[in-house]
Amino acid sequence: MAAVLPPGGSVAAEDRPAPEIAVASAPDRGRVSGGDALLRVTAPGSGKVRVTVNGHTADGFVRQPDGSHLGLVSGLKDGPNRITARSRGRTATRTLINHRTDGPVFAGPQPLPFYCETTAFGLAPAHPPYCSAPTRVSYKYRSKAGEFAPLADPARRPSDLADTTVDGRKVPYIVRVETGTIDRAVYETAALYDGTDPSPLRQEQGWNDRLVYVFGGGCAGGHHQGAQTGGVLNDLFLSQGYAVASSTLNVLETNCNIPTSAEAAMTVKEHFTETYGPPAHTIGWGGSGGGIQQYTIADAYPGILDGIIPTVGFPDTFTPEKAASDCQLLVRYFAGAGSSLTPAQWDAVAGFLEFGTCIGMDQGIDLRHPTVRCDKSIPLTARWHATANPGGVKCTLMEAYANQFGRDPGTGFVRSTLDNVGVQYGLQALNAEQITPDQFIALNAAIGGYDAQGAPSPRRSQADPQALETAYRDDLLNSMSLGLRSTPIIDHRVYMDRVPLDVHTAQWSYVVRARLKSANGTTANHVIIESQLVMAATQTADTYVLASMDRWLTAITADTSTRGKQAKTAANKPADLSDACYLTPGNRVHTTLTYPASGPCAADYPIGSDPRMQAGEPLAQTCAPRTDADHLHLGARRLPGGALPPDAVGRLVELGLAVLRLLDP
Repeated sequence: MAAVLPPGGSVAAEDRPAPEIAVASAPDRGRVSGGDALLRVTAPGSGKVRVTVNGHTADGFVRQPDGSHLGLVSGLKDGPNRITARSRGRTATRTLINHRTDGPVFAGPQPLPFYCETTAFGLAPAHPPYCSAPTRVSYKYRSKAGEFAPLADPARRPSDLADTTVDGRKVPYIVRVETGTIDRAVYETAALYDGTDPSPLRQEQGWNDRLVYVFGGGCAGGHHQGAQTGGVLNDLFLSQGYAVASSTLNVLETNCNIPTSAEAAMTVKEHFTETYGPPAHTIGWGGSGGGIQQYTIADAYPGILDGIIPTVGFPDTFTPEKAASDCQLLVRYFAGAGSSLTPAQWDAVAGFLEFGTCIGMDQGIDLRHPTVRCDKSIPLTARWHATANPGGVKCTLMEAYANQFGRDPGTGFVRSTLDNVGVQYGLQALNAEQITPDQFIALNAAIGGYDAQGAPSPRRSQADPQALETAYRDDLLNSMSLGLRSTPIIDHRVYMDRVPLDVHTAQWSYVVRARLKSANGTTANHVIIESQLVMAATQTADTYVLASMDRWLTAITADTSTRGKQAKTAANKPADLSDACYLTPGNRVHTTLTYPASGPCAADYPIGSDPRMQAGEPLAQTCAPRTDADHLHLGARRLPGGALPPDAVGRLVELGLAVLRLLDP
């Protein structure tokens, strides 16, 4: 001691470690919203801390079991705010950038016009463009009959009130539901109510410290607030003590723009954390478009979701749009110039186990026509019309990405990534002798594409280079090489390949796996669980995947080793968690699942293809993966090296088709 302490036995202030200031409520450490932030200050030893915000003392910091001090600071001004923390003579400083509750934060200018729908949730009427309304807290209880019912007074105990057990404690099954507006969305949060108002500075008796964030499906062009969230009154979550959150702009049918969805999820989670405290981890949940949001947010916006459980998901918005666009062209061709082809040949060209999948994509996923997918909240008089209202609201997929892609000055429409130049439709069928060379040439000569207004055109569709560059730069075409390198993924594939007209086919799980393998050299963080479309099977599988994800994330948090996050994710996967299929609701068979299907699951879960894969596209359905180890979600990107531009690919393939015509006129 005499050797290390100065005379007098004390350490000079300048030799002590400075305190550390962390933002506990926001994953983007320097950006917050709503004028407040939950801060965690870690000071050396057991010293007290003094925190100031823009020079004013911030009281209310509470010492936590880990020795840190947690406190909610408020009154932040829009723009930069200076936060200081002082302890035992040392000072730390950091700057927080505060944004309006209404947004935006990072998603760019908010689209206009924008139609409010607060009254759908029982909130007060709101006014555009922000559609803000006062927050409302209500209560529900779970009856012994298994239903959620309104509860006007949470202090009252109805005679049919059920109990539930959280962390070994029996608690009344009463749920606090908060509904309000954030970032122009209506949000909902739900958690068991312990009889007191929630606080971020103390443990809630009914909360297990976990948050499930629910994402809704569909895909449409936006311009309205939305009349539903992903749903928060979920017995699977609430009965175990999970808190649940969602918002209308996390329903892809309301808003198909991933940056907007990520921003909504970030700001709603921020508000939840400032209300209840920091969750131990946040699990993504949701199917179809809800799966798209989980995959793309987890990759491009790491920190919002810690683990994801996509159900009947797709890798991103643009990859399945290729299949949907192809299907509309194929259905049109088979009904016209290609009417001589047989249904078996339709299947061979389209690739799906049932051609009805292609018909479903044709009928249900028209994301190119300017007004087909406009929501009923958007007045007819406000919608686009080629002559009567050319500047009106358009509800296409590309329109949702106006901020990212920009508009083509020649057409007034958002620049498009859609491209089928050089695609050799039916190539696999030709190679398998399921169609003749003449049929192959006739199909590719007549298939056509789409014009700027989304109408079928005899010319192939060609992507705008600026839109393509942005799609790669912003990870909108999901590379799966960033946050998903180390994010635990349990892909719950409810099997729907034989459901008439349904589009949620199983090959998409293997597209994701191939893309992860190509990008990261491993798929150790990806588990596929297959179940049949039977309520007992899906419920059993849902229970299993949620519990498995919780164990996985808990083990990662407990891992204090120095290995990287990707290695921790692989090392801490539960030993009993692996690929599996449910042959019956009570019989889960663990086996490596493959594409094409093989092994004990293959008979019950055969896997088809899609038009692009039947045209020779690799399973991953993307170009070379990104490798930027230091990528942050607001950073710049470039097109992956080595990829031929689409027009060059097209010229090569068209040359091949010309040679075929010469060889077999």
